[in-house]
Amino acid sequence: MKLIFLDIDGTLTPAGSNIPPQSAQEAVRLAREAGNKVFLCTGRNPDMLSPVLQYGFDGYIASGGGYVVLGDRVLYDCPMTEEQRLRALRLFRKNDVFCTVEARDATFGDEGLAEFLNQSSGGNSELVRWRKALEKDLNIRPMAEYDGRPLYKIVFMCSDRKQLEEAMNELDKEFAFIVQDVEGAGCINGELVNRKFHKGTGVKLIADALGVSLEDTIGYGDSMNDVDMIRCVGLGICMENGSPELKKMSGIVCPAVGDDGLYISFRSLGLLPDIQAE
Repeated sequence: MKLIFLDIDGTLTPAGSNIPPQSAQEAVRLAREAGNKVFLCTGRNPDMLSPVLQYGFDGYIASGGGYVVLGDRVLYDCPMTEEQRLRALRLFRKNDVFCTVEARDATFGDEGLAEFLNQSSGGNSELVRWRKALEKDLNIRPMAEYDGRPLYKIVFMCSDRKQLEEAMNELDKEFAFIVQDVEGAGCINGELVNRKFHKGTGVKLIADALGVSLEDTIGYGDSMNDVDMIRCVGLGICMENGSPELKKMSGIVCPAVGDDGLYISFRSLGLLPDIQAE
């Protein structure tokens, strides 16, 4: 049995979509039928990943590792403290950095974020996801509605890296700044994630709970927020449409999400029923 961990945007689905290609749906179904277990491993919070669960998974790592579920059991739940939240948002606002804040069951975005993103073009899968999410009004609520509920992650976007320097200097001991290496024109984007966890710690929690060696884990990703997962698993795989830096860190580069990448890779690794590794 292998444990397979899949990022969502740019890996399981085209960025900003909740619908995997038919080949990816089939790959997940057949891999599970063959006795493997398949998990989502994403920066999305549980609310934003929930539409994807209908395609059949054994659990998920959400919020970049801050909330981990195996079956119907919560293995890990680690929101930031109120003091951390207030300090981080104060520093971002002081330097005119746009933010979205992610609770377990809701996401809130700064006023003017959609207009800011529309001024940029291209970019990485995370940037494309936010642009599409705001365009389609996928449950991104106005920041004015934020009611103080616990947060797991803050996504930041700005036009100049200098706008992040003060926050980085003050928050570095407690938080990792995961800045994407593929930028949209005029937009720097990334995530503020508590150093207590990351996607890799989520992988280890699930593997330990199931009594499975990390050597028998496989992770698929496409962006820099997948680095810790790729480093943790026994075999790390980057999508062809992914980050150039992540490709360098990965053991294998497989075809892009839109080119049946997951199905082709699962088949080549012998993860599907009655199909031997090629």
